[in-house]
Amino acid sequence: MAEEDTIFSSKMKYKGIFDFDDFYNFCYSWLTDEIGLIMTEKKYSEKLAGDSKNIEIKWEGFKNLTDYFRFKIKVEFDIRGLKKVEMNQGGAKVETNTGTIEMKVKGIISRDYDGKFEMTAFNKFLRSIYEKWVIPARIEEFMERIISDSDEFLSQAKAYLDLEGKR
Repeated sequence: MAEEDTIFSSKMKYKGIFDFDDFYNFCYSWLTDEIGLIMTEKKYSEKLAGDSKNIEIKWEGFKNLTDYFRFKIKVEFDIRGLKKVEMNQGGAKVETNTGTIEMKVKGIISRDYDGKFEMTAFNKFLRSIYEKWVIPARIEEFMERIISDSDEFLSQAKAYLDLEGKR
């Protein structure tokens, strides 16, 4: 079985005006196009609460870095009090949303994701030697890349929401 370590974990919260559909598409596109992750939606649930919605979304994605290392990401959206509102933008009425978004991002490094070294105890021993003495600099390089990509995604999402809210 693959050995996984969470090396990045952060969250952000935003309250204000934003277009939920555009934000959803922006986040998905950024992860797939900019980082090259294969994303799956593990959960999507909507609950009506009066004239507003509460939405919970969970995504998981991965990208093989080598045949031994894999970059995994977990993204959770918790949207509360999502309502439709109309804004006056440049003299035209535009329909958008208002509410609160809490977004959690976890960057995970997965080693031996195919389980090639899990066959025997001797292979597990060889794997530990391989990781500790042969490729520690490479592991560090992959960890830095995962942290950088995860942090950049969170920063892009924040920047998107700040720009949307100021329109």
